[in-house]
Amino acid sequence: MDNTTDIISDQGYGSDTIRTLDWKEHIRRRPGMYIGKLGDGAHSDDGIYVLLKEVLDNAIDEYMMGFGKQIVVDIVNEEVTVRDYGRGIPLDKVKDVSSKMNTGAKYDSKAFKKSVGLNGVGIKAVNALSTTFIIRATRDGFCKTIEYAHGDVISESEILPTEEPNGTYVHFIPDKDIFKGYHYREEFIEPLLKNYVFLNSGLTIIFNGKKFFSRNGLLDLLNENMTTESLYPIIHLKGEDIEVVITHSNQYGEEYYSFVNGQHTTQGGTHLSAFRESVSRTIKEYYNKNFDYADIRNGMVAAVSIKVEEPVFESQTKTKLGSKDMGPDGPSVSKFIGDFLKKELDNFLHKNNEVSETMLKKILESEKERKAIAGVTKLARERSKKANLHNKKLRDCRIHYNDTKGEKRELSSIFITEGDSATGSITKIRDVETQAVFSLRGKPLNSYGLTQKVVYENEEFNLLQAALNIEEGIDGLRYNKVIIATDADVDGMHIRLLMITFLLQFFPDLIKKGHVYILQTPLFRVRNTAKRKTFYCYNEEERIAAINELGKNAEITRFKGLGEISPDEFKHFIGPDMRLDQVSLKKEDLVKELLEFYMGKNTMERQNFIIQNLVVEDDTDIA
Repeated sequence: MDNTTDIISDQGYGSDTIRTLDWKEHIRRRPGMYIGKLGDGAHSDDGIYVLLKEVLDNAIDEYMMGFGKQIVVDIVNEEVTVRDYGRGIPLDKVKDVSSKMNTGAKYDSKAFKKSVGLNGVGIKAVNALSTTFIIRATRDGFCKTIEYAHGDVISESEILPTEEPNGTYVHFIPDKDIFKGYHYREEFIEPLLKNYVFLNSGLTIIFNGKKFFSRNGLLDLLNENMTTESLYPIIHLKGEDIEVVITHSNQYGEEYYSFVNGQHTTQGGTHLSAFRESVSRTIKEYYNKNFDYADIRNGMVAAVSIKVEEPVFESQTKTKLGSKDMGPDGPSVSKFIGDFLKKELDNFLHKNNEVSETMLKKILESEKERKAIAGVTKLARERSKKANLHNKKLRDCRIHYNDTKGEKRELSSIFITEGDSATGSITKIRDVETQAVFSLRGKPLNSYGLTQKVVYENEEFNLLQAALNIEEGIDGLRYNKVIIATDADVDGMHIRLLMITFLLQFFPDLIKKGHVYILQTPLFRVRNTAKRKTFYCYNEEERIAAINELGKNAEITRFKGLGEISPDEFKHFIGPDMRLDQVSLKKEDLVKELLEFYMGKNTMERQNFIIQNLVVEDDTDIA
């Protein structure tokens, strides 16, 4: 036995190598375990928004228990303050709640029966990942304040009298060493806050002076998020621990918003699967026709919110529900949702003939279109199956987004490129683990106003659909980021527009869920060989700044296309510092009108608009 110990020690594995990290050190070393990815605030799921959400969740839980109708959020100079007006943390437990792992009020289901934060981790993660973290609890005329830095106590007050109303105040500054170059963006914060008020009718959230409030719950949510007109008034059904809204539009595919205990489950889970199955079955049984579920759900836009006792999520970030039951004593999530829809939706359709007739018309249209292209679809699937074995257009990567156990699945991306030269450059220097490339032959077809038949008839579109694995919806999406990488010239812009038109027409959910991006590539290279300095400039301002720094001897190169950039240079533009513009879709974008104007058959109207708004740039000063 002694010999064995000696051998292990000799290999550097002795008792002195075993360490136990304290709570804050573990969070700071492994932040991804607690908040998902880090990021700099450029994406809605970056860590700084998770920190905000963790603090807000506690305030929301108080409201759900019937305490505090207002939450005030202020974000100034990247510093966050959240004040709720709930009961306030018990004053003798403020330190435990903010700095002792696995401490919380929510283990006892009687206190917080339908809560989100069950594991007592969230607020501690915010504390550990902040340079400054201040928490003050006010309760029944007394308050207590503790200030931390990186999870270490800086100061702690006694329990003092106060005239402030009950509640909890939290102020934090995310650590810039962890969240490098971070910046909070209102366009990501406002939808988050809106979801909270949609799910908690009667709650007011004030963000930097702007008020958010909802009277109609999920009905307001659907009205806010729908980018196409509904074919009939939205069906709104409420019961104990469940709320549902359903409608149809003329868009292709399905679109769902799902929530558990006020938590936006962006990746769905057991409740969304049960809803999709139950809503299809209920509608099929109501019409007593042998409809295909896909025809019933085509064009459906819906939201479902349930409250589960002691929910189990598949990760700390709570984006996917894993619970099979509504609580320790049942029933199952599937039975609960199925029974509710069978009763309430069936009753609604019986009572509202106009709605049921319009819904039937939509289902029949979807069925007719599907059957009309059945032959084409079959051939296309066979073609794409063969192509999957050897798809000349696709240079695949090893890690895919739909591999739920993949460690780097979030990094999985596909570049849609134009022409052989650009494809060649990216293919040579891409990360083969996480970056795939799909090559377009030239300008894709303008798909505006065409039916789904074109997706299967057009070989390029069909192979792209197969590569992305989105024929049956985006649940099986193989790449987290679909990046359109074209030249920064007129032709490149046109190809971008044609690709976005295609996705808007047939896969709008891909854009709404934030998976589509435009790759920014530099317009200029400014270098001074004597100073051994090179700057890549993405706009005119950056070009001028580079010239000023490098002096009059600076050499300026204008990049006209991706193929002109050498692979050695290109690796900088698709690496960790890659610049991406996310393609977003909002109600106020008036997508139908925009597409009709730019991509429709109104040639003269468009021509006159271009002539009237033509601007001629003077580029004589460009060296």
